[in-house]
Amino acid sequence: MSRTLEWNVRLYLFEEDGTTKARVVLDTGTSSMTGHGTARCSPRDTDVPEIGDELAAARAMHDLAGHLMRVADHDMARTGT
Repeated sequence: MSRTLEWNVRLYLFEEDGTTKARVVLDTGTSSMTGHGTARCSPRDTDVPEIGDELAAARAMHDLAGHLMRVADHDMARTGT
């Protein structure tokens, strides 16, 4: 069996008062799921917005990966594989 799929991922970043929040949305065409991540700048650290973006985005993608793994585990259990 040969097939090709395209899944779309959108990443949204929001920054306010030293806190960066990220939301990543995976759209498979038949379903969607969302992951969230947050990064906070310590008052004693230099404020480098790019680092907050990177950390929040990575945490959101990690959260999304966990959701996707749980769905895959559920589907495998349901099909007996």
